[in-house]
Amino acid sequence: MQEKDLGADLRSVLITKQEIDARLAELAAKIDAGYEGKDLLLVGVLKGAVMVMADLARALATPVTMDWMAISSYGAGTQSSGVVRILKDLDTDIKDKHVLIVEDIIDSGLTLSWLLSNLGSREPASLEIMTLLRKPEAAKVDIDVKWVGFDIPSEFVVGYGLDYGEKYRNLPFIGTLAPHVYGG
Repeated sequence: MQEKDLGADLRSVLITKQEIDARLAELAAKIDAGYEGKDLLLVGVLKGAVMVMADLARALATPVTMDWMAISSYGAGTQSSGVVRILKDLDTDIKDKHVLIVEDIIDSGLTLSWLLSNLGSREPASLEIMTLLRKPEAAKVDIDVKWVGFDIPSEFVVGYGLDYGEKYRNLPFIGTLAPHVYGG
């Protein structure tokens, strides 16, 4: 799916595929340096991180293993209840392993904060975070993110794994939708 395929549904392209590729290559070089001589486990959070994790893994020179989690925070209406459910847990025991959580986007940080606590209790050798996108203005908790691709405004974005109603994940760029798409 390309920009032209969206027609009037696309408001703007915030980050192009070329910018994403270049930034992931830069981050991969830093991650390679940080984990030189160590076994690294990439942990992706489904579904949004699929594209980021796949492209990051291909850009790394460090041999890695990969695993996935699916988690959900839910509540009444649009408010999070603060309750997090594990929909799919890791298949790997992370005790004494170097773990890098790979995220697509960090908004409030509430769910990621819970995930850090949960994975930290499993006694990894190290636990760090890499995210493609971060919305600093939306943060409700302070999270130490080791590697950030791009800081973006607090706007709803789609593409490169991010969706609206399970659509638009396959866009090769990060963009915003026109208000008529989501009733805004």
